[in-house]
Amino acid sequence: MITIDGSMGEGGGQVLRSSLALSMITGQPVHIVGIRAGRKKPGLLRQHLTGLRAAVAISDAEVEGDALGSREVTFRPRAVRGGRHRFAVGSAGSANLVLQTVLPALIAAGETSELTLEGGTHNPKSPTFHFLVQTFLPLLARLGPSVELTLDRWGFYPAGGGAMTARIHPARPSGRLSLRKRGEVRLEAVAVVCNIPDSVGSRELKVLGRSLDLASAEVLKVSGPGPGNVLQVTARTDDVVETFTAFGEKSVRAEEVAKSLAREVKAWLAADVPVGEHLADQLLLPLAMAGGGSFATVAPSLHTLTNMAVVERFLPVSFASTEPVPGRWEVALQPR
Repeated sequence: MITIDGSMGEGGGQVLRSSLALSMITGQPVHIVGIRAGRKKPGLLRQHLTGLRAAVAISDAEVEGDALGSREVTFRPRAVRGGRHRFAVGSAGSANLVLQTVLPALIAAGETSELTLEGGTHNPKSPTFHFLVQTFLPLLARLGPSVELTLDRWGFYPAGGGAMTARIHPARPSGRLSLRKRGEVRLEAVAVVCNIPDSVGSRELKVLGRSLDLASAEVLKVSGPGPGNVLQVTARTDDVVETFTAFGEKSVRAEEVAKSLAREVKAWLAADVPVGEHLADQLLLPLAMAGGGSFATVAPSLHTLTNMAVVERFLPVSFASTEPVPGRWEVALQPR
């Protein structure tokens, strides 16, 4: 049994999710201690518990410690099965992070899966539905697996209430994905507003337009429970579609939301790399399953470095990160 210290690195929920995914992929039982020790409220929150129970459901696993607030989990997977499943967070917690927990195992399963996922679809500090559809899943498809993701209801923090459907056509990731050159970039901006004035989105786009060379900009009004505001920049390049997102918050001016997002996009543009900070994190496990690959990115976050360390505990691979020129990092995965 592999023991993972949940306080390692950034000490968040990604350690739990990656450990569960890798345990199911390899069939190795895992004992995770100090879960989310680096957070103000350590232990399992509702979205983490839903992810754990989803992992139990698809792998017929034996589990200990599956309770809200638990800081220690023992997980023993059996055979991973596809089929139809419904997983509901029951709060504004991210449904996308539940998908992230089980997707690696299901793309390696022997049958198609259909998942109904309920909770937040556009949350801070997690991949959004549109990031998955535009950026991550097309790259995953280049390695073999195909995932169709449909947005059934928008769900924003803190109201939640969103839903999406994932249809997973499995194929073990193979080949070597190499993302090193970016080429020309086309920037498109969308300000999504839900139960708030359209003028909020217009103000955000006005500020973005002063900082970035936008090919298009629009306000998208959607319906859903509770208020919500998502500001998104899509960067279309020859090889990758990157998605950058910021979220409106109560007592935070629309102009400040836009300035924050503009800084992130400009840092990525200045680095002349195809892969942004968050995509770098998402690529690690599929590349490890495929047995190799490389990409150029901005400086890896502590989140990414922690995820690398977890992957290396389960699979005979290693990551090498170098900075050949300031601001540009080369990440390569090799068999160990």
